Amino acid sequence: MTPHLLSVDDLNLDALDELFSIAERLEPVARRQKVTRILEGAVLGNLFFEASTRTRISFNTAFCRLGGTVCDTTGFTFSSMAKGESLADTSRVIAGYVDAIVMRHPDRGSVAEFASAINVPVINGGDGPGEHPSQALLDLYTIRKEFARIGKTIAGAHILMTGDLKYGRTVHSLAKLLSLHAPMHFTLVAPPSLEMPVNLIEMLMARGHRVDILDSLDDVTTAIDVVYATRIQKERFTEEMHDVFSGRPEAYHVNRAFMDRRATPQTIIMHPLPRDSRPGAHDLSTDLDTDPRLAIFRQTDNGIPVRMAIFAKLLEVDHLIEGSLRDVTWKVPPRLGVNDRV
Repeated sequence: MTPHLLSVDDLNLDALDELFSIAERLEPVARRQKVTRILEGAVLGNLFFEASTRTRISFNTAFCRLGGTVCDTTGFTFSSMAKGESLADTSRVIAGYVDAIVMRHPDRGSVAEFASAINVPVINGGDGPGEHPSQALLDLYTIRKEFARIGKTIAGAHILMTGDLKYGRTVHSLAKLLSLHAPMHFTLVAPPSLEMPVNLIEMLMARGHRVDILDSLDDVTTAIDVVYATRIQKERFTEEMHDVFSGRPEAYHVNRAFMDRRATPQTIIMHPLPRDSRPGAHDLSTDLDTDPRLAIFRQTDNGIPVRMAIFAKLLEVDHLIEGSLRDVTWKVPPRLGVNDRV
């Protein structure tokens, strides 16, 4: 890996295998069976200039479970950048305070610009419609784990991506990581004007993958191995897009009826969250909440060992893991959610 994690373009299959091996070694810490202090004394700067709940808390938790501490800030209003400070000045100042930085920013490329001025490791927590590398890593880690559980391989898998594929940075990064593997089948279903960017479709095809672009989930005719749904961001709709979507919202609605028609008992259902559970939202349906194929909470749980592995690798402490482990001293519930598998 490079000194920073800014884009999945910086990774290859060997780097993925190494990172996921570290994540597996840290699973006992993430699952609250063991404790480690390999980052004791280290400080993380979490700079989130765009709203976040899961990503920010997940990074905080990962760093703390490695023994470090976190300095957290959110929003532009009270930042020095609101006073005209450049990204370069801000990054150099923060580098003097902390040992690693996670940054989210609404503008594509801003995190890379921030990182270019310093040598302290910077992790891209999302840059507008650009990328979200750590989310893609935990998504791929989840797919590998779920496939291993049922004896499947990624090669030849059928991946359905649906929802907002234009602005959904999670699908952009995940598509890039999946493209590194042996040829597979991608089916892309999105409302008009929210389709996957052409450059990413061309990249998938150039790397030998089959890509089908469909107008509706009803047009999916072959069995699916992974359903990756994303929230359709109606706040970005033009009036014309509202009219098109309002006329057939069920065309993009992943629910039990769709899964019964197009999925198998071994299909994995994923979503980067948050999902819009309000009536009429037509996001990933809550009627799948008790379906064992729903992996969204296993997916979020996997964010902890993966982000711990990123920190351990960037700060070069992964060789200390096994010698640092000790048992937890507090009570941990066998299941975190009432619908979780034991």
